[in-house]
Amino acid sequence: MTEKQEVKIKRLYETRFSFGATAAIITSLGLIIGLRTGAHAKFSIIASIMVIALADNISDSFGIHIYQESEGLSPREVWFSTATNFLTRILVSSLFVFLVAFLPLNIAVISSIILGLLLLASMSFIISKDRGTNPYPTVIEHLSVAVLVIVASNYLGKLILSKVHFP
Repeated sequence: MTEKQEVKIKRLYETRFSFGATAAIITSLGLIIGLRTGAHAKFSIIASIMVIALADNISDSFGIHIYQESEGLSPREVWFSTATNFLTRILVSSLFVFLVAFLPLNIAVISSIILGLLLLASMSFIISKDRGTNPYPTVIEHLSVAVLVIVASNYLGKLILSKVHFP
């Protein structure tokens, strides 16, 4: 394998890993924050993350698969990207499920936010350094999006739950 092919495969792996991890982090944080005050919050959060980790993950992985086929990538590259995205999202989502399942909810929420922001910052930093760019603006940009999702999910969850009356 030539050096150019190795670099291409490394970039393909980084792209699919970073896409899958980012999607799992942002989605999981949004669900945890948005559902944390509802009835049966732990069960609702765990079930929601697991459903999203499967259904949305299959949807995204399939979308990536078809997109890359249409771009003319080799079957090996297409399947590698599909599997990498799918497995990364399952793994990252499982980390959040584990926190919610085994910690008191208030500690799980704080731990999930810390874990999510730390993973996102680390990933952003590594990718930016690998590309030879200043990582700090990228890290700040990506963390800002995550914080926006957290804040929006918090307010949306509170709004919806204030309007719903459970029997």
